[in-house]
Amino acid sequence: LTGRAKDVIIRGGHNIDPALIEEALLQSPDVVLVAAVAMPDAYAGEVPVAYVQLAAGSTATPADLLTLAAGHISERSALPKEIFIIGEIPLTGVGKPRKVELRHDAACRAFSSVLPAAAAVQVAEDATLGTLATITLPADAPADLDGAVADIMSAFAMAWRIERVAARTREPAQ
Repeated sequence: LTGRAKDVIIRGGHNIDPALIEEALLQSPDVVLVAAVAMPDAYAGEVPVAYVQLAAGSTATPADLLTLAAGHISERSALPKEIFIIGEIPLTGVGKPRKVELRHDAACRAFSSVLPAAAAVQVAEDATLGTLATITLPADAPADLDGAVADIMSAFAMAWRIERVAARTREPAQ
């Protein structure tokens, strides 16, 4: 089985089935579609988060949905750390959520929240390393920024690399 094992969220040694979270959130009439995925976490390894597509006209908030989830999920480690309401969950050709894209987005959110503002993060599949986070820094940023980023990223289990790029110059308007 390939791909399915990665759906399991491993939070500090607890194996969490995403279906537990998804079924709880689908109890709300405001929720059309939900996908629970793992977000990298420096302390627990991974934490569960949920991406939710709301019904048209719904005014449900992430806080409302977390309250609902807490009432249906008895295992504390399985409660989503965050719920992200998005316009449309990406689907495969057979109508299932494309969780790989959502895992990449969750990783970008996790890393962007702890890295310096000058760092841009992109997460994608890599043929050799599996999932790879690329942290892009401006070429003119201080040299010690690489060390600071390396210190932060060393706490995460995901493979990562730092790239330096020159800032693009604007061409004068003609």
